[in-house]
Amino acid sequence: MPPAAARRAPYKDFLQPALQRRFASTTGFLLAISYIEALTLSRWNHIFWPWLPIGLPGIRTLAIFGSILPIIILRIAHSHIGIRTSNSPFDTFRRTAISLETIETIITFTISAWMFSQIYLFSTPTDANLSWITYYSGDRARLNERALFYTVNLVILGSVQGFLHKFLDFDQMVLGKVRPRREGQLNNHESGGWERLGEWAPVLVIRAGTVSMAVGFVNYLVTYHFVRRSAWSWALSFFRLFYSLPKSNIPPSQAPWSIWMLGRSVWAGFLLCLLWYFGDIVFRLQLGKAPLKNNQPLSAESKDPNGSLLNGLKSKKPRVSAFALWELALIARDFDDRRRSVFEDIDRKDGPMWSQIYVTCLETIKSLEERVDNYGKPPAPPAAPAAAAPQPAVRVVQPPKTDNVWATAPSQNGLRNSLGRVARNVVTSPGKTPADVYLPEAKKVAREAAEHFLTEEQRNALSPQGVSGLIQTISLRIINLPRVGQLFQQVFSRRLTTIVLGQPHGELSIYINAAYALSKLAVSSLTEDKYGNVQRDVPAIIRTFTTVIKKLERFRDNLPAHWTDPVQNRECPEVDELLDALKEGLGELIAAFGRYSSDLRLTRADMRLAAEAAVRQQAAIEAGQQAPTGPEMQQVH
Repeated sequence: MPPAAARRAPYKDFLQPALQRRFASTTGFLLAISYIEALTLSRWNHIFWPWLPIGLPGIRTLAIFGSILPIIILRIAHSHIGIRTSNSPFDTFRRTAISLETIETIITFTISAWMFSQIYLFSTPTDANLSWITYYSGDRARLNERALFYTVNLVILGSVQGFLHKFLDFDQMVLGKVRPRREGQLNNHESGGWERLGEWAPVLVIRAGTVSMAVGFVNYLVTYHFVRRSAWSWALSFFRLFYSLPKSNIPPSQAPWSIWMLGRSVWAGFLLCLLWYFGDIVFRLQLGKAPLKNNQPLSAESKDPNGSLLNGLKSKKPRVSAFALWELALIARDFDDRRRSVFEDIDRKDGPMWSQIYVTCLETIKSLEERVDNYGKPPAPPAAPAAAAPQPAVRVVQPPKTDNVWATAPSQNGLRNSLGRVARNVVTSPGKTPADVYLPEAKKVAREAAEHFLTEEQRNALSPQGVSGLIQTISLRIINLPRVGQLFQQVFSRRLTTIVLGQPHGELSIYINAAYALSKLAVSSLTEDKYGNVQRDVPAIIRTFTTVIKKLERFRDNLPAHWTDPVQNRECPEVDELLDALKEGLGELIAAFGRYSSDLRLTRADMRLAAEAAVRQQAAIEAGQQAPTGPEMQQVH
């Protein structure tokens, strides 16, 4: 009896635990930040008790962490790969402004801010007079507007931060792009995690202070005036359930504004923003780390590592396939044993390991060509379902008669016959409509009035050409405004990136990693592929790289600038980086297989076109230009 085949674990069985471990480390870091903030709210009337985690500081720490927990859950649910692609910022706003994700984000940040505000109020000492209920004239309870002001200020801060979080796309996962290792670079796969946090700490502190002060001053000077009455009414309605408060909903004549109260509200907002911003940057750094565990690929723990990696490469989920391509590129560059196993694994059900990798990576690169070719073409109509053979309908009633109903009987006179002819003529030939009769006359009168009362310049301005020119002039003035106009400008780089990478998100790393993995594996096959399977596919790789590079360059050079682009700068960093990666891989293929071109059935024309396509990257290599090798943090906007 043949032995049972080992189960090939899906790639997500290794990716999800890795992401969960990174999520756990992120939550642990946020718990430490919560503990530090809890210490700032402690009463330092004793040396030992204010900082002891067991006791009131520990309870306060858990409460502060509970206020940030909804943001952690939101961050996991909304995380995505790729940059948002659209022709203009207004297109992005129109697509995301009223979406369910945007509403959920703003509500979640508002709830988080409200929870933190109550924790802050309950943590302040009694002499600060920040409790919700105060007593005066004996036992008469009264709502304290100081607590209401702090709550409103932090709730507004949460709404603003929710909008900024969505507008700046903080949910994006920044993945790494594998490029050839340059001389002097170390094999440090774990870089880009906690090491980068120290670089970002001063920036995050300044950003938290700036946002909290801006919202605090605006709320102090403007916003609270508009929401004061409704907020006071809602607070009274809630606390009347527990206290005997006055029945009047009219707030006091003067709000308790003071510099002391403004400073406390700004400080509370600063502590809350620190939690949000440090949590966001740690999420980015941790979830954007390379797909490795203990300096080994994630799939190395599988009983069938290559099978699990193939499962990830063929996954329909963009995040899983992106991480699998990232791991494949790292294997091709840094892990010699796993790279050799790709060439030696030839007994698979769907074909050799190399053949399946070749097909997957080449389809990924060809998708760029397909998007460029399909630009401007109408979408293909859906295929019509096959219609069944028509069946003759069964007649239920008799067909209508076509006889002249106005025809008279022989014994009747001709009056009825005459009336029938008149009615039939009216119905079948109704004559001219009122529009046909009066419209030409109205046009003539309007033309004579315009010639009599308007000058020639005024008539030209009211013509269709003049109105169109006026609208275009007004539009250009709006487009050129410093702030407002930028929302509607369709700059060249945004349009080209949207076309090449697709919508609504485009992840550049999957194409760079696929190109690098193909070229690196093909070059390594010269010394490691003892079966000679790779050489059959090298000509197709070279031709595909050449075709895609030529089409992208031709499309980039011929794409006209939009009329809303005032600068018309034709630089596009994303597409340039993609072309550099393709040219770099093509240059290495030419250098490695150029001497074998005749054996590979590559014509002189193929090699000449390939050399022309790769010449720019070859010049960059000779100039010693270095490309980043790990995930770089990108500060959006």
